[in-house]
Amino acid sequence: MTRVARWLGVVLAVLVVVTGCVDNEARERANQVTPIDIDVAKVPEIAALVPAEIARTGRLIVGVNIPYQPNEYKDASGKIVGYDVDLMNAVGKVLGLVPDYKESQFDTIIPSIQAGTYQVGMSSFTDTLEREKQVDFVTYYSAGVQWAQATDNDDDIDPDNACGLRVAVQTTTYEDTDEVPAKSAACIAAGKTAIDKVRFDSQDEAVNALILGRVDAMSADSPVTAYAIKRTDGRLKPAGGIFDSAPYGWAIRKGSPVAVAMQRAVQYLMDNGQYEQIAANWGLEEGMIDVSVINGAVN
Repeated sequence: MTRVARWLGVVLAVLVVVTGCVDNEARERANQVTPIDIDVAKVPEIAALVPAEIARTGRLIVGVNIPYQPNEYKDASGKIVGYDVDLMNAVGKVLGLVPDYKESQFDTIIPSIQAGTYQVGMSSFTDTLEREKQVDFVTYYSAGVQWAQATDNDDDIDPDNACGLRVAVQTTTYEDTDEVPAKSAACIAAGKTAIDKVRFDSQDEAVNALILGRVDAMSADSPVTAYAIKRTDGRLKPAGGIFDSAPYGWAIRKGSPVAVAMQRAVQYLMDNGQYEQIAANWGLEEGMIDVSVINGAVN
């Protein structure tokens, strides 16, 4: 192949990738869910539980990592939106506070809560016993783990038999720190090849890697995977069923009365129908819970 021919081939390949990205973005915009603004009034007896120093500011400082659709991400205008955002906004109304979202790296949110920089961490945190040693959690949803694979892959991938496969995860998530490593260790114990865990800084990067064939599968929380499948216009499909269900929780400094206030606020929304309304808007009814608790880890 001549140098010119090789150069033209590279240009064409780049154009295909760029065009594909543009098409993907157009499809994704068409499949976006419109955030919902719930009409709910301040509840004085619950708002009274908010520490005075926070109540005086009228703000709740919330650390959040994006993108992690549909839970928290930016819309076309750059505004942070998502299921978690709609629910937190409603909780803020019950408490008489306006959430002030601060974008952060996922692995710095808990340390920032401990340091007092953020009052709440909202980033699809799985409430685990290990994390409860560092912060308290207010539970608001039940999510499992769901793998995905490319639709054009004729071999159905089994998450329990994925030895030797390349599996994308978002860094520092439960899938990165617990789930995929445990599966890989089981492969090694059985004398098989370990799973090649491929870490990405954002969930969008993991999804894109799977679409482009750079990995064989992706592991993420069940609502995140379901939303990715929906938005990629049939190019991804589930790989296996949902497993390892556990609660999502908002992270709060250990012993802070903010936890009690938020638990009471989200329970109010559960009892009065606004919680279900928000979940239904995002198509996430499957993971709804009836009772919010402080520190509800199952493992």
